[in-house]
Amino acid sequence: MAAFHPFPCRLRPLAGRALLGRCLLALALASLAPAALADRVKDLAQVATVRANQLIGYGLVVGLPGTGDGADVSFTVQSMRALLNRLGVSIDGPLSDFEATASAGKMEVKNAAAVMVTADLPAMAKPGQRIDVTVSAIGKATNLRGGSLLLTALRGPDGEVYALAQGALAATGVDQSAAGSRVSIGVPTAARIPSGALVEREVDNPFDRADHAVLNLREADFTTNTAIVNAINRRFGSDLARPLDGTSIAVRVPQDLSQRVAFLSTVENLDVQAADPPARVVVNARTGTVVISRNVRITPAAVSHGTITVSISATNEVSQPNALGRGDTQAVQNADVAVSEPNKPMFLFQPQVDLRQIVDAVNQVGATPSALIAILEGLKAAGSLRAELIVQ
Repeated sequence: MAAFHPFPCRLRPLAGRALLGRCLLALALASLAPAALADRVKDLAQVATVRANQLIGYGLVVGLPGTGDGADVSFTVQSMRALLNRLGVSIDGPLSDFEATASAGKMEVKNAAAVMVTADLPAMAKPGQRIDVTVSAIGKATNLRGGSLLLTALRGPDGEVYALAQGALAATGVDQSAAGSRVSIGVPTAARIPSGALVEREVDNPFDRADHAVLNLREADFTTNTAIVNAINRRFGSDLARPLDGTSIAVRVPQDLSQRVAFLSTVENLDVQAADPPARVVVNARTGTVVISRNVRITPAAVSHGTITVSISATNEVSQPNALGRGDTQAVQNADVAVSEPNKPMFLFQPQVDLRQIVDAVNQVGATPSALIAILEGLKAAGSLRAELIVQ
């Protein structure tokens, strides 16, 4: 598209260098003008069949420096016994029964811990590929640092084994105590194993058999949905894409698998003018964080906010009777109570103010984060805040 110049660039004989300089300046400014912001389809939507699947498994972590479950967690002891039996170590028999009776039936496993292992199986993952796993203690283990996960089967919702996990744990949490002092950073009872599982089974995917590819928007929006449909039809022809609702778009795809992959690659890289998100104000009351989106508007309203400070000062004095009196010496406490209320000016929101004006008005009165939260809640209750107020 040709750049628009604010004035014509015709050189006249008498103008000479002045007009030439103006024309060069106009061309330079036009080249620096920012293009209209656009988003790729792949950032706004994803193919319905291209999705991850969650896996879960139960396993044992060994090699802990005495921070394991111990003898009080029965299922850890039971799992250790079953594991050793499968590996050919017999712990059942007359001798083991005598030892169990002598130790009140407890088997110390301070260096082992029962854990739950979870992972996300990426879309179209093939056998032999590696995925990351997360390991979390479920017993009395206090720290998983330094441990190693034994071979653990990861199953899907259908009960089938899709991956096998094993390896050394990478725990970032620290929990140390000594002489009455304790330092805790992060969560030491959870750890990760990067590339710690091997995929053993592929999830059935209808991608190579379906006549249509369904694109699901990451956030439902009718305007964005229509923009994506129009962009696809302009690029490949009319009626190739059609909206199903505010979230889904059905796109006809080639029957040949290689052409289908190339076609979807082109579709997901199309530029689309996405719709502006809804006006929202997000308030985190615990941390005092307030996030205001660009589309927030406020109808005319007057706001005044102030705090009342009450200060109490106590003075201890001694009441001494006269020399000839028969009174007793008494301790007397005098208290002074003072109430102060700062003179906070009232500020007025004009019709259809934007985000910058809201921030400037609040900063002008020196409102703290907690005061800003109270002001926003008051504006919403008064019906002046034209936005969704989300309090976390």
